Amino acid sequence: MEMRGMMGGFYRLSEWIMRLSVTNVLWLLTSFPFWLMMISFLGAKDTEQLKAIIIPLAIVAPFTLFPATSAMFSVARKWVLGDTDVPLLKTFFRSYKSNYLQAMIGGIFYALLFAILIIDFQVYLKQMSGFQLIAYLFIALLLLLLISLLHFFSLLSHFHMKTIQLLKNALILTIGRPIRSLIMAIGAAAVIFMSTKFTFLIPFFFGSIIAVYTFYNFNLVIQKMMLLKEAAETETTSESESESEEEEKQT
Repeated sequence: MEMRGMMGGFYRLSEWIMRLSVTNVLWLLTSFPFWLMMISFLGAKDTEQLKAIIIPLAIVAPFTLFPATSAMFSVARKWVLGDTDVPLLKTFFRSYKSNYLQAMIGGIFYALLFAILIIDFQVYLKQMSGFQLIAYLFIALLLLLLISLLHFFSLLSHFHMKTIQLLKNALILTIGRPIRSLIMAIGAAAVIFMSTKFTFLIPFFFGSIIAVYTFYNFNLVIQKMMLLKEAAETETTSESESESEEEEKQT
């Protein structure tokens, strides 16, 4: 029997807290080596220490963080599309296994780019006097790469495509839908900022909230694109029918 009123609201809220927290914990556990190394990365005091940490971090990420994040996005996709009672453990690990290879290959590509941009940012900011302004260009590139990465995970969880198509479409969505991409970036940044202020969010809600918010925005874009495609096809069909009718009248 479905609970209603205030008690029903508390029950639904507790369900969502459980879903988000369990999925977030699974994500952290399956990518634990990456986060263990990330602690050292955040404590780096100079460029040399940063280089020494970021290279092994970029090596570990494709094999741990990216498959785990792909699995988390697959769970978030189920929720956004209305399947809120999906079994969490089964869905997470099934997606982890089925998408592992593509997530790893995409992870190698993104990890390499992130490592290059972060090192270049630090070099221009701290070691090259007079070129600090260029360092902020790398911040913009990092932001675009991050948005592209979020689109990549959404595409990977939603479509069956080759990895090169996933990467290409992630870039197209990032550039072709700038307003929605900006909204996505602002939301993700807000969650990250809140997590730095309230650190209890990190082990329970940090990743899962970003995944749900990201896929929700991604799904809005896809639905709009599908509607535009259907409208264009309908218009083309109507024009073809009109031309056929005119030809029949002439004959």
